[in-house]
Amino acid sequence: MVYLTRSEHFNAAHKLYNPAWSYKKNEEVFGKCANENWHGHNYELLVTIKGEPSSDTGFVFDVKKLSNIIKDHVIEKIDHRNLNIDVPFMQGKMCSTENLAIAIWNELSPHLPADVKLHCIKLYETPRIYVEYFGE
Repeated sequence: MVYLTRSEHFNAAHKLYNPAWSYKKNEEVFGKCANENWHGHNYELLVTIKGEPSSDTGFVFDVKKLSNIIKDHVIEKIDHRNLNIDVPFMQGKMCSTENLAIAIWNELSPHLPADVKLHCIKLYETPRIYVEYFGE
């Protein structure tokens, strides 16, 4: 089994806010992330797939095709957008990095060929904070 990772970058705004809570509780739990005027991040997205290299090409999957799948089904939908408002696949969800990673997995996995499996979504919110999701 070989693992292949493609890195992409996007910028997006969001707000962490639970409407069932008071303003004070939201502020206590989410701090600056509950800012009424939103805040943004420069996200780094790493998409790892796994499979066996083709005997014809030596590739697990064509990296250009993988990049196009990521751009068409994720980046174009979230780059320079407000995750809470503008992104249909985040509607009704708390826009945490954890939930965003799961949503990205769900957006990408149907578009990969049967012989290639999505292994991991690694999403950096900041250089020091990231989440990993393995589809579990």
